[in-house]
Amino acid sequence: MNKQKGFTIIELIVVIAIIAVLAAIVLVNVTQYINKGKDAAIKGNLATLVTNGAVWVDDTTHTGYLNFSANAVTGCGSGGPIATAVTNAGGTLVCAETAVTGAAWCGCSQLKTDVTKGFCVDSTGAKKEGTMTCSTVCTAASPDC
Repeated sequence: MNKQKGFTIIELIVVIAIIAVLAAIVLVNVTQYINKGKDAAIKGNLATLVTNGAVWVDDTTHTGYLNFSANAVTGCGSGGPIATAVTNAGGTLVCAETAVTGAAWCGCSQLKTDVTKGFCVDSTGAKKEGTMTCSTVCTAASPDC
């Protein structure tokens, strides 16, 4: 009698099935944590706007917050580092300032894990997360969280 050593096809299929189930479980959890990390990145980048706003208003060449929301370098203007970082994290930055006077500004983005929630920062230093639509929170008529 000649005995061959090795695994049967059934044994190999069972092992592959077990590995596939474990990989699926891990993948679901990893995706959840990646999205939470993106939310944290959105919040951190928006918090940077508070500091930039304070520097903007302290600069003697600016009158209040006029043009802060459109400035791409320090504000949340399109193509700027903060807008780009929020977009790369999966958010969409919405900014507004008080029309004409520039007395206040507001910045907001929807979060990645729950699109019904947003994160808002404003010129008073407020940082709020909640159920909100950014386009209705940050307006020129009422630029605050």
